[in-house]
Amino acid sequence: NMYQEDLRNVTEGTRNSSDSSSAFVHTSTMSAVLVTVYSVAFAGGGIGSIMMAFVLLKMNSLSVTTTAIINLVVVHCLLLFTVPFRLHYYVKKKWVFDMPFCKMVSAMVHIHMYLTFLFYVITLVIRWLIFFQWKDKVEFYRKLHAIVASAAVWVFAMVFGLPLLYFEYGRSGLYNNTTCFKFHKELQQESVKALNYTIIVAVALISCVLLGLQIFILVKVARKFSTSLCSHQEFWAQVKNLIFIWVIIIWFLPYHLFRAYYIQHVSDFDQLESYNEVFLSLTALSCLDLLSFVLSGS
Repeated sequence: NMYQEDLRNVTEGTRNSSDSSSAFVHTSTMSAVLVTVYSVAFAGGGIGSIMMAFVLLKMNSLSVTTTAIINLVVVHCLLLFTVPFRLHYYVKKKWVFDMPFCKMVSAMVHIHMYLTFLFYVITLVIRWLIFFQWKDKVEFYRKLHAIVASAAVWVFAMVFGLPLLYFEYGRSGLYNNTTCFKFHKELQQESVKALNYTIIVAVALISCVLLGLQIFILVKVARKFSTSLCSHQEFWAQVKNLIFIWVIIIWFLPYHLFRAYYIQHVSDFDQLESYNEVFLSLTALSCLDLLSFVLSGS
């Protein structure tokens, strides 16, 4: 009897461990890709944020663009704080922290992506206003104005974003406490599907409009300074605007386009979830933007 009981305990232990490991859906290859992408984002984003902070400290003026960049530094730092916990999970294949913290870490990638997108759009619109109105700069006259404007954007994001995350994120179905970033069951709800499709269409349309308008401006500048285009600062200023748009197109748009397919086939096979995680991880590489700004002298 003692032998049978020991055998039963061993069998149950093996089953539990296999259940725990099967809950972690990523293969070794996918885990390696996720660890690599987030490690690059963490290292490059951290260096870029520190370098940009030193650049901003030396600036006397507080233009709208500068204020947007300061907010970008804050957004990137919030994401970078959560990255080590993601890396720990992908390496150990087990979530050792509590589930509310998992939801926060998981949500931060989405919060970072859409706030970054929002600050990119604000920066581009301001730079285009300067271009079309031929102003030297758009500047806040007092630091308080910059703080109020920044706070307004953050409050707007929190008022619309946090309730959605709280009520719809990880509240449908039961989730394994040792498994994180698996909240796909929410996608079975029609309201969540509709919200996702709306966001996908909005991001795709805005991206196309941004690219089209920037190309229009570049063509206009090229016609004006056709004889000595490369020597004019205005032309290079508009070329640098493309950095923002390329980040959106290269790092943000692929995730949203794949997301549309993922929502339709979320229950087809487990590996699709890994692909979705990889596409989502690529959005974290937008943290490298600050490093590119500093190195390019933007």
